Amino acid sequence: MLEAVASILPRPSLEIDRIPAVFASQRANRWNLSRSTPAERIARLRKLREAIIARRTQLAEAIHQDFRKPAMEVELTEIHPTLEELNHTVKHLKGWMKPKRVATPLTLKGASSHVRYEAKGVVLILSPWNYPFQLLAAPLIAAVAAGNAVMLKPSEKTPHTSRFLAQLVRDLFPENEVAVFEGGADVAEALLQQPFDHFFFTGNPHIGRKVMAAATKFLSSVTLELGGKSPVIIDGSANLTAAAEALAWGKFINAGQTCVAPDYIYVPASKQQAFLEALKGVLTRFYGATEAERQASPDLARVVDPAAWKRLKEVLDRTVAAGARVETGGTADGPSRYVSPTVLSGVTTAMPIMEAEIFGPVLPVLTYERREEIYAHINEGGKPLALYIFAQDSKVVEEVLQHTTSGGVVVNNVLIHVANPNLPFGGVGMSGLGNYHGHYGFKTFSHERSVMVQWMKSLASVFFPPYRGKTQEWASRATRMLE
Repeated sequence: MLEAVASILPRPSLEIDRIPAVFASQRANRWNLSRSTPAERIARLRKLREAIIARRTQLAEAIHQDFRKPAMEVELTEIHPTLEELNHTVKHLKGWMKPKRVATPLTLKGASSHVRYEAKGVVLILSPWNYPFQLLAAPLIAAVAAGNAVMLKPSEKTPHTSRFLAQLVRDLFPENEVAVFEGGADVAEALLQQPFDHFFFTGNPHIGRKVMAAATKFLSSVTLELGGKSPVIIDGSANLTAAAEALAWGKFINAGQTCVAPDYIYVPASKQQAFLEALKGVLTRFYGATEAERQASPDLARVVDPAAWKRLKEVLDRTVAAGARVETGGTADGPSRYVSPTVLSGVTTAMPIMEAEIFGPVLPVLTYERREEIYAHINEGGKPLALYIFAQDSKVVEEVLQHTTSGGVVVNNVLIHVANPNLPFGGVGMSGLGNYHGHYGFKTFSHERSVMVQWMKSLASVFFPPYRGKTQEWASRATRMLE
């Protein structure tokens, strides 16, 4: 039986009492950090990298204790992407930090212009439970690379991982550089009362609004990484076997608790049965042929807590009662927080499963005759964090891109765009605000300061008052010629 052991976390009152003093110490130290050299920042990042490699087994054990996430999934979705982010940042940081020369108009001849990247100051990172290490570490890497002091709040829903993170950070950083605060909503609320220079939140839109409201009080910048119902469009030209394999992996990894998980699938009505058979065959190969084999599989994580399990069970039962058919799965065991990989057919957009992001191992399959039906449905809802297209026809891919919007897109695969540090990762509208990863993360935690230096007598002096005479007339004509 899996239970979240909240008792291993420190008392909330103790954590709340620490917040003002730690914030003050970071505020006092922020200029030292912002003036740090590329070598100094890279040294901090390399130290973090070495510690992650040395403690990767402990990390996998902590996450497994929280919701039985398989060790291989921890490697693939938590540790490896973090190390890739670190390697990429270390390799490019010196170049990112250099002032960037920009052109200066002819009318401002005698001046030079550049953009300087400065640390924002003291930043707050509130991370979620579903990828409790990677979704804290990635923004932390960017914030440290940009020269900020950082205060971190991991999720209380994964207490063993939270404890691991707190110890890791304490061992690597003094509190006036990076500090972790453990606990629940009361600790998060107390943190939101501090005048951070940037607020970074990953989670749901409901809490995202609270974070944005807190940032508004201080006129601080904010990044919101939220979620939404990420759709899948399977075209008639798609390779159904390859699509089924990718979708089974992307949907059921982490028990479907992934912000960019395929939320629902649109497949041509004429291809539905062939796709469902391919999908069921893949699930048998991945997790076993029977429900008993799947429940015993070491390759399936569990739902994070009883409340999440109850929510999934209720929406699944209501959807089946509304007429959906369980093609495979449908088993839900409360004590172990198990929900089997479930595929539903006969689903319509009016059913309960289509009301909100599923965030669990339940995959609805809808059919369509014309792609215009899909565009209308997708565009009526909140803009999704990801959109997945399976097609061998490039014209179809371009059409889908022209008729929809989303935070990111993957063609003929799922999830993998998150692992490319050269791409910005973020949402749009209800799925998020701002982005990060790689250079985009460095810029998120930096202020782009414009600098113009006048080295020679400025031509602009010809426009000084009084606004009359031949010089002014000549200058006015010259300016118009340059327009």
